[in-house]
Amino acid sequence: MKNYKNIENVSPFDVAEFLQTDEDIAEYLNQVLADNDAGELAAALGYIAKAKGMTEIAKASGLSREALYKALRPDSQPRLDTIQRVCTALGVKLNVVPA
Repeated sequence: MKNYKNIENVSPFDVAEFLQTDEDIAEYLNQVLADNDAGELAAALGYIAKAKGMTEIAKASGLSREALYKALRPDSQPRLDTIQRVCTALGVKLNVVPA
């Protein structure tokens, strides 16, 4: 049996740390969209906004930081307008393809 007594020293996993390039972000969003889960999309946009700088994304989207955090929680149901504003601020587009 393994000894896990030092597990409290393990840092929590942070997706934002792995979103280094525009290609990383696009691939991540495509994977999330494939899962067809609105809450996961909101959370993913939040992780990307964190990676790019929440304050900058809030300013570019015209939303307050507080509103942005609230809209991009995993349990939120953001309006399409909010998603579009955040995507524009992040420099990404969501595309539709036949299923």
